[in-house]
Amino acid sequence: MLKGFKNFLMQGQLVVIAVGLVVALAFSTLIKAFTDNIITPLVNAAGGGGSGGKGLGWTINGQRIDVGSFISAIVYFVIFMAVIYFVIVVPYRAYMKKRGTIVFGDPPATKTCPSCLSADLPPAATKCKYCASELATTS
Repeated sequence: MLKGFKNFLMQGQLVVIAVGLVVALAFSTLIKAFTDNIITPLVNAAGGGGSGGKGLGWTINGQRIDVGSFISAIVYFVIFMAVIYFVIVVPYRAYMKKRGTIVFGDPPATKTCPSCLSADLPPAATKCKYCASELATTS
């Protein structure tokens, strides 16, 4: 039972999805801080509303543009992403490399068709799969 659970957790797609979800949540926090602390006060200031505040920022028409909170959210995002990278991605990449699978690596090489400019052709292709034009072979 534990071996099956381990195999489930170590599936490549599951970890990729989990990392993507964590990145999305952290990015969501960054965007929320930007809108709550910069955009909303600017909109309220244009409308003549008022509120106060302290810290790094400005007050325009009684609305606080809290740059300090936004910088704090940026720092949080960078630190959080570094932790995710070093705690999840690096060990998972090493584990999968031992199993013979490369994850989070460079994408495979491709070439571009000079006629239709499709950029996802395999390097060994001799004919474009989209426009059927002849391609030069690469060595």
